[in-house]
Amino acid sequence: MNLVLNVIWLFLSGFWLFVGYMFAGLLLCVTIIGIPFGIAAFRIGVYALWPFGYTTVERSDAGAPSCVGNVLWLILAGWWLTLGHIVTGLLLCVTIIGIPLGIANFKLIPVSLWPLGRKIVPTDQPFTSSRW
Repeated sequence: MNLVLNVIWLFLSGFWLFVGYMFAGLLLCVTIIGIPFGIAAFRIGVYALWPFGYTTVERSDAGAPSCVGNVLWLILAGWWLTLGHIVTGLLLCVTIIGIPLGIANFKLIPVSLWPLGRKIVPTDQPFTSSRW
């Protein structure tokens, strides 16, 4: 079922969200200071391209630098990438077939707002922290 949802997702919204994240990543990588944010954008872009079967979990080793980085991310790229998820999610929820995809778009909002300190893991292994 994940494969079917991912293929439908890819055509209806995944590709455009992926392009948005890649564009943001390229812009952020222009400066040396922005490279970690660009890498985060690339990582989330791949997740936004093929989201079903994966989830995000908080990293236990993330601390204050991740919090500061998330605030900078929100200012630099997070707000307009999140806006893309909101608009796409609302448009997908107009049809009955698109409702699960719209909900998936809304589930991507937290990681698009605060990506640092999170990692993307398969849904069959949600407890892959450094402790396990």
